[in-house]
Amino acid sequence: MKELKERILKEGKNLGGGILKVDSFLNHQVDPILMKNCGREIARYFRQFGPQKVLTAEISGIAPALMTASILGIPVVYARKQKPITMADDVYLTSAPSHTKGLEIPLMVSCDFLKGGERVLIVDDFLATGETIMALARIVLAARANLVGIGTVIEKTFEGGRALLNPLNVPILSLVRIKSMSDSRIEFEEQ
Repeated sequence: MKELKERILKEGKNLGGGILKVDSFLNHQVDPILMKNCGREIARYFRQFGPQKVLTAEISGIAPALMTASILGIPVVYARKQKPITMADDVYLTSAPSHTKGLEIPLMVSCDFLKGGERVLIVDDFLATGETIMALARIVLAARANLVGIGTVIEKTFEGGRALLNPLNVPILSLVRIKSMSDSRIEFEEQ
């Protein structure tokens, strides 16, 4: 996606250690027009698989997931990291290591919002190690729902996350794929 690549090159910052700072349009401040365009691309690709819900993790996955779900006309559910007092006791619970926080983060979804047999599309901001997306997939499986695909805005292919997710045997779409972030550069894979 040309528009996204241009924004990453213009505003993204390679902080070293595989960390890409894109908080001017995706992770802190959100560009709704860019996110709508990202959601449109993800929705266009996955519409054929008939998703009934979009699942993501709070907080950075919400913008692309919401735009995707809006275009598909389906609900979005996000896995929470902390249980509020308003959440029922019946939850699907798992955890994943956080690349940016450096610790294990719980992820939970109320059993009220994922049901057996539902067709679920996972959408997230990044595919790096694949651990967060794999945790979301575990939630889908625990709910006895059907995972129909995985869509991400940015994939860092050099971190190997796609290989972790391949056993799920679902289509994976990344709008841009970064093959290297060495020497303060950002190099994209051709798609």
